[in-house]
Amino acid sequence: MKIGFIGLGNMGAPMALNLVKAGHAVTGFDTAAPMPEGVTRAGTAAEAATGAEVVITMLPNGAILRAVAAEVIPAMSKGAVLCDCSTVDVESARTVAADARAAGLGALDAPVSGGVGGAAAGTLTFMVGGDEASFATVSPLFAVMGQKAVHCGAAGAGQAAKICNNMILGVTMIATCEAFALADKLGLDRQKMFDVVSTSSGYSWSMNAYCPAPGVGPKSPADDGYKPGFAAELMLKDLRLSQMAAEGADADTPMGELATRLYESFVEREDGRGMDFSAMLPRFEKRHRG
Repeated sequence: MKIGFIGLGNMGAPMALNLVKAGHAVTGFDTAAPMPEGVTRAGTAAEAATGAEVVITMLPNGAILRAVAAEVIPAMSKGAVLCDCSTVDVESARTVAADARAAGLGALDAPVSGGVGGAAAGTLTFMVGGDEASFATVSPLFAVMGQKAVHCGAAGAGQAAKICNNMILGVTMIATCEAFALADKLGLDRQKMFDVVSTSSGYSWSMNAYCPAPGVGPKSPADDGYKPGFAAELMLKDLRLSQMAAEGADADTPMGELATRLYESFVEREDGRGMDFSAMLPRFEKRHRG
């Protein structure tokens, strides 16, 4: 398949490389990042999109997505599919999809879960919004870049699923870190705490698969000085998106709101920028009640 790929940073580059390894012809564009091996460099986003059957974007935010879409949609061939894998606000996803459809294109919003490691290993999960025909067209590419793709519904549904998932993740990681810090102060051994909680009603992905305590459970960023697998500032971005969506939908999300404030403090006023989002544990270790 002939693919245009726009946004070749930490996530986009390994995704594009996996497509090349699978035999697809990939033309890429990025304002700063180097081209992965085997990806043909384009001079502009529009050039990367010209003649492509599928154009994949992996971009930082909704404003940049809208700007890139305005550039690439007129360059794309009728019947091609614009597949955005960024995590952006639901409204931007729906606006871009509507613009693409008006130009005779297919459109998908397909944010991912799995982080940089999943992108490199080809084990991402895609949460996809858009029409059935476009999903069928891009499904073989999802199978190369990931291990699972769930068609969640119409345009915007993929972003909605990602935002809800990551709101749960942010809240449960904070609760897990709080619990370890409390266990420390109560004199409970961390390994014993893990042994109990990981097989009891406190079980969660944050505890069992991504434990924030170094040397406990499977290997995680905590065992590597909290170098980011999923950076705290990206968690803050997703939590802010969740609260933007909650406000627009008139949804009461007090835990999501509190998690947003805590990560905001951690990233913007403490030492959390550039750390993994599980580095909330050393933050709570140093704090006292009140």
